[in-house]
Amino acid sequence: MSATRALLGGCCRVTRATGRRLAGSPGTPLRDKAGWLRSLSARYSSGPEDRDMRRYLSAHYNETKRSIDEIIPSISSNMLNPKAIFSNNEMSLEDIEIYGFDYDYTLAFYSKDLHNLIFNTARDLLINEHRYPNELRRYEYDPDFAIRGLHYDVHKALLMKIDSFHYIQLGAVYRGFEVVQDSEVIEMYQGSHVPLEQMSDFYGKSSEGNTLKQFMDIFSLPEMTLLSCVNDYFLKNNIDYEPVHLYKDVKDAIRDVHVKGLMYRAVEADIERYICYGEKTRAVLAKLANHGKKMFLITNSPSSFVDKGMNFIVGKDWRDLFDVVIVQADKPNFFNDKRRPFRKVTNRGVLLWDKINQLEKGMIYKQGNLFEFLKLTGWRGSKVLYFGDHIYSDLADLTLKHGWRTGAIIPELKYELTIMNTSQYIQTMAWLQGLTGLLERMQVYRDPESQMVLHDWIKERQELRDKARRIFNPRFGSIFRTDHNPTYFLRRLSRFADIYMESLSCLLNYNVHHTFYPKRTPLQHEVPVWSDQQYPGTFGIPFLQEIAHLK
Repeated sequence: MSATRALLGGCCRVTRATGRRLAGSPGTPLRDKAGWLRSLSARYSSGPEDRDMRRYLSAHYNETKRSIDEIIPSISSNMLNPKAIFSNNEMSLEDIEIYGFDYDYTLAFYSKDLHNLIFNTARDLLINEHRYPNELRRYEYDPDFAIRGLHYDVHKALLMKIDSFHYIQLGAVYRGFEVVQDSEVIEMYQGSHVPLEQMSDFYGKSSEGNTLKQFMDIFSLPEMTLLSCVNDYFLKNNIDYEPVHLYKDVKDAIRDVHVKGLMYRAVEADIERYICYGEKTRAVLAKLANHGKKMFLITNSPSSFVDKGMNFIVGKDWRDLFDVVIVQADKPNFFNDKRRPFRKVTNRGVLLWDKINQLEKGMIYKQGNLFEFLKLTGWRGSKVLYFGDHIYSDLADLTLKHGWRTGAIIPELKYELTIMNTSQYIQTMAWLQGLTGLLERMQVYRDPESQMVLHDWIKERQELRDKARRIFNPRFGSIFRTDHNPTYFLRRLSRFADIYMESLSCLLNYNVHHTFYPKRTPLQHEVPVWSDQQYPGTFGIPFLQEIAHLK
């Protein structure tokens, strides 16, 4: 990670307000440091106690602001590439012999019309089959409401964002479309921490003992919005209801959109409206085929849906590119259930009863299980790289139980990286980090006047955090970060994906021998000395100056 990006990432502390290098700073040889510390202590031994504290703290504030403004151009010149592939784990493509793919949101990308279709169809099912009020038709899908990775409290009907340490992000908890006050959240949960036993299970699902459902699927965005719409209607009309029933009904309606084939038939009838043309998808597959790589497809979608979509995206010869094609796999059960055998599917979608002794190229198979797949193909271990968009259903079992390498497709990444390259974001985050470092050092002053100044800084810091959140999404912010911690979504992404990118097209920017190296980001107890060398005095040893004052 570069020094400027380390600043925005929050790993480094701004610890010297002057912006000038202290004699004998971390670049000084070890034998000279004892003398340097003594001289530093003597230099500040008078302390600020004989000065006006407000003027003293304001001077530090202004100098830190100036120092941050000076490095903004350097940060702005170090733009992030939205087409890059990011690595959680070192991995060489040279070792990969077999490439596997999910279909939805991996090979096929959909227009915004698809989420409108899912929302409207599920809403109408609630009205027509579950007898919900007809007035719900007034609600329309809002693509800017929810983000992926949110949790929903089934019993309290609350949609919220949780960080990697199971803490709720205050200010991002919603009942319907109304934000829940921090004090109410803290009262309901006896703080802002959610115990592990209340979290969703391994696959992000809630059960009777797990009250929080996590929405990890891109297809879940309409579900979250519909849940909030129904909650909003009942609350505004003072209708007494059981939140568990509402959650179950909405979940069943969304499920029926898929299970009953309503979505599949609508997309097949109007491919060009719902599926984005996949010129680059074909280019990726052709590149891998030309380098002798074997390829397979494992998807939960049905045969005709996949066939028509791939004809549109890749061409009628799409099956020639794949060594194995498996549909209606029922992931994640596909990775764990050893009982279900494969069945061959004809071009007309008819299931044959033949015993499957080999998986033939050009044929389509239904169901089956991974253990039989491994037996028939011999494709085991780290020579296999599988891509999918669902971190749990697609990737978790493969990396934990079977040792495959995994790649996560995160379409939101492009949007967020584009925002992170804007001057508004860079300036907001740079000053947020500078102000945080200033607060960290100056909190040692406990006199009333200093505390008043520090209170103003704390208020400004919260305003900056709120502003940074709204830049990404007005309600929930970034899918990757809460105010200061990674989100629970990112924690699982880091655990189950070796690499991640916004689309498969990013592979076109790398050759098939490329090695991905994760960046060595500094730990909290590590001093990022390279930053101190590039920007003298901006980063350094925490508290050193103020400790000298107190001594």
